[in-house]
Amino acid sequence: MGYQSMWESGGPRIAADLRPDTPHPARMYDYYLGGKDNFPADRAAAEKALAANPEFRSTARANRGFLTRAVRCVAELGVDQFLDVGTGIPTAGNTHQIAQAVDPAARVVYVDNDPIVLSHARALMAGAGPGRTTVLQADLREPTAVLEAVRAEGLLDFSRPVGLVLAAVLHFLRDEDEPYRAVATLLAALPSGSHLVLSHGTADFIPASVRDRVTGVYDRATAPLVGRSREQVREFFDGLELLEPGVVTVPLWRPEEEPAPGAERVSMYGAVARKP
Repeated sequence: MGYQSMWESGGPRIAADLRPDTPHPARMYDYYLGGKDNFPADRAAAEKALAANPEFRSTARANRGFLTRAVRCVAELGVDQFLDVGTGIPTAGNTHQIAQAVDPAARVVYVDNDPIVLSHARALMAGAGPGRTTVLQADLREPTAVLEAVRAEGLLDFSRPVGLVLAAVLHFLRDEDEPYRAVATLLAALPSGSHLVLSHGTADFIPASVRDRVTGVYDRATAPLVGRSREQVREFFDGLELLEPGVVTVPLWRPEEEPAPGAERVSMYGAVARKP
């Protein structure tokens, strides 16, 4: 597949194949968060998913809170460049806003395979500090192409630590898409001191009947939904040093206030780890 840079001579290149009649998980997620960058097909599919599991909306918001705390934590540890793969549609509290609030010179590269991300890239750049923020179109299922895209543009310095962000994206990869290989390939390119920020949906707390209804909705979208167990999520961190409190549901990762009742059963795990 290769990749597309958002920036070319003459300004941003906007991809046009938005497939508005087919639900897309990124646009459904935007709907859960109360965004407006979605189409009727996305809203209809999201409402079906919410009918099966009303907690989807609160889970999406809990994941955004985790992203904020986790990226800020990594930035405060001195990491000043981030690779965010599967970023989704721009919304409040993006990785570049969080990182540049800590270090205005921080660099952030966003990578996503959805053309709607490119079409909203100018909005993503709004308010960025002196650090460089860039968007590339590439696919996590082709991690080597992702790395080649970043290197070709000279966007990050791979001799210094990088924060790799994989927030709520890996559950859209089936086992045959080799998600563990994708993560390992990306991490192998990063030096010691790099950090992995990862969150992943789970069906550990969902009855089988509900799980089947939800996965049925996503099977008719442009990507499936594959919930993995806590132990399966833990495997993504093999060889890394997990920061406390380890792999937990996202509201329980270093909360800034008392978690709401039931936080331990939110259907999303998250963790941050350091590459030794």
